[in-house]
Amino acid sequence: MARQVVWFLLLLSLSSVLAQVSYTIPEEMAKGSLVGNIAMDLGLDVKRLVSGRARIFTGDSVEYIELIKERGVLLIKDRIDRETLCGQTTPCALHFQIILENPIEFFRVTVEITDINDNAPVFKKDELKFEISEIAAVGSRFSLERAVDPDVGINSLQSYTLKPTEHFSLKLNSQADGSKKVEMVLQKPLDREKQEKMSLLLTALDGGEPQMSGTVQIHVTVLDANDNRPIFSQSIYKVSIPENSPVGTLLTVVTAVDSDKDANGFVSYSISSSTDGVIELVTINEENGEIRLVGQLDYEKAKHYQIDVDAKDHGGLSDSSKLVIDILDVNDNKPLINVMSTSKAVPENSAPDTVIAIMSVQDPDSERNGQVQCSIDDNIPFVIRSTSNGFYSVVTENDLDRETESSYNITVVCSDNGEPSLMNSHTLSLQVSDVNDNAPVFEKSSYEAFVMENNSPGLSVFTVKAIDADWNQNARISYMLEDSSINGVSVSSYVSVNAESGVIHAVRSFDYEQRKEFVFRIKAQDGGSPPLSSNATVKILVQDQNDNAPQVLYPVQTSASAIAEIVPRSADVGYLVTKVVAVDVDSGQNAWLSYKLLKATDRALFEVGAQNGEIRTVRQVTDKDVVKQKLTVVVEDNGQPSRSATVNVNVAVADSFPEVLSEFSDFTHDKEYNDSLTFYLVLALAVVSFLFIVSIIAILSVKCYRWRRERMFYKSNGNLPVIPYYPPLYADAGGTGTVQRVYNYELYRTTDSRKSDMKYGGQSTLDTSGSQTLPHMQRDRMSIEDLNDQVGQYGL
Repeated sequence: MARQVVWFLLLLSLSSVLAQVSYTIPEEMAKGSLVGNIAMDLGLDVKRLVSGRARIFTGDSVEYIELIKERGVLLIKDRIDRETLCGQTTPCALHFQIILENPIEFFRVTVEITDINDNAPVFKKDELKFEISEIAAVGSRFSLERAVDPDVGINSLQSYTLKPTEHFSLKLNSQADGSKKVEMVLQKPLDREKQEKMSLLLTALDGGEPQMSGTVQIHVTVLDANDNRPIFSQSIYKVSIPENSPVGTLLTVVTAVDSDKDANGFVSYSISSSTDGVIELVTINEENGEIRLVGQLDYEKAKHYQIDVDAKDHGGLSDSSKLVIDILDVNDNKPLINVMSTSKAVPENSAPDTVIAIMSVQDPDSERNGQVQCSIDDNIPFVIRSTSNGFYSVVTENDLDRETESSYNITVVCSDNGEPSLMNSHTLSLQVSDVNDNAPVFEKSSYEAFVMENNSPGLSVFTVKAIDADWNQNARISYMLEDSSINGVSVSSYVSVNAESGVIHAVRSFDYEQRKEFVFRIKAQDGGSPPLSSNATVKILVQDQNDNAPQVLYPVQTSASAIAEIVPRSADVGYLVTKVVAVDVDSGQNAWLSYKLLKATDRALFEVGAQNGEIRTVRQVTDKDVVKQKLTVVVEDNGQPSRSATVNVNVAVADSFPEVLSEFSDFTHDKEYNDSLTFYLVLALAVVSFLFIVSIIAILSVKCYRWRRERMFYKSNGNLPVIPYYPPLYADAGGTGTVQRVYNYELYRTTDSRKSDMKYGGQSTLDTSGSQTLPHMQRDRMSIEDLNDQVGQYGL
């Protein structure tokens, strides 16, 4: 099998069209025959054909050639008949494209089909009949039907022979279209009396190897004398007609004149031969020579037709003429759009000029009617470009953003330049695939959340939410704590965050009194590659609960002694006895304290300020009031439920200290303890009296006394009663009800002997206006035990 391969490169405006390959093969090759090694001729690797899913694109045409990707060769897929494919058109070629993807490329392939001598010349009629007058002049010509050979070139019709040649010879006249007009020429006079009927054999021969032929039988009947033949007014008639002319349109009228009279001068018209297919398109009126259109013309199928018209009289004489029909093109075909390759999806980060689709656009019309322009909507980031004659590519013009537009319907509109213009459209559906180009965004940059203290671990505190504009995995958000510490303790020991929902849980129980608030950061990270993230600040505010009872700071309550406050009997109404001082470590209304008098020896004598805890007299103190008064004060906070604390306040109503001592001497201790205490007090009094007599003994006693004080201080500091400092002149602004005398005592006690020593420092008179104070001076107050000790010392 002969095969010719032609290879050349085309420089095009778009790199997608890389090259063109041409092959030449004969028609009628067997199926599976090799056309060419396309991979080698294009310089491609077979692997590239496979990975690029190479395929053949033929548009709407029949696919005669198939591509074997694994071998990189082109094979005959279906029988190729050049005559069916191209008719008389030369050269005859198959045009198709080979498309590859990833990236998109296509190559133009032309396969020229050469003719073989597979068709013999054929006459349309099996026999021809002629009636010729016996007086026909030598040299008279009779048109014969031409044979048709679909082959072309040397394989087409080449010559005719006529046998026998006694009376007739054969004459061939070349036509403008390259065909040959066949005429039978009378070369010897006829004699009806000698031979009325004759049979001739016309043979048509082609030039192929082997040579093929076709025959038709000619029957000649010799008629009696008719000495004038018809003569056409024109040897060639020409007419031009639009292809969309309706059936019945008059093409032309042919006329022939016969000088004979009567029957011998009557002329009838007929079509003797024509271009293949024209018989179905036109008809001739035998009587008047009108030629009319009976079929539909199509410029795209045939642009010209030739018809041989005969005029014959009744005597058998005839003449012939030619009708040439030129078909005029009208714009009756819309552009044809064939998508050769298209992408269903494109990443949103695709660079400009990324090829989306390649398409072939053809218009079968001619000249302006076949000139096509294609366009797409200007409001989308795509453009269409012409890559070569009849081929267009749709490419990206600007950057894509899936979050703005996730899909496009690209409508390609193609129109021709005809009048009126015809158009066609095709819509490409394109999805924009997502890339991770958006970080998660929190609804707020900072959050505040409130949680009640004493919460249970695992409590859901708050939910943060971030939104990612991307899609699918790129928009899947995970939440996590950023590494940080709160006073050296990792934030993860305080809270945790659900990675999927963003719910923040408390890891521990919070205590408002230890930490009122803390701040940490939450990071939201998407599932893209590489992942993107953002963060937000979360501030947790711990809310207070009423979980702490008030604490009484003053008066101090101890198990060993009790505080006593002295109220002179001359105290007026509103005299400030003392003030209960309490605090609550809670906050807000949980720390708002109120004071109430729960129990009192004489409830009509004292009252407690509900807000400030001040204990004041509510009436004038009288001599009838008992010296020893005991008050129980309740301190209550404002929480829900409220918590409270109680404190006992001992008040002595007396004008002198000895009176207080006498009243409180048996306040707390049992009889055995009082006897021992009295003994030591008497002994102490005797020692003091002796000191006034003997100074040396007094000095030694003072040294011993100091030694005993230091020893007691170091060994039993914790067992001493607490006598807090209370500011002097703690009274209302008017100065009413204040104690006018201040007593100073120094008290020393041993650790285990329960022996006491008290030094009386005297008294001072204070300014009642409150403008002068003595530093570190206390109001008259002492414990019950101290009073008992002093009573024993002074023998009272």
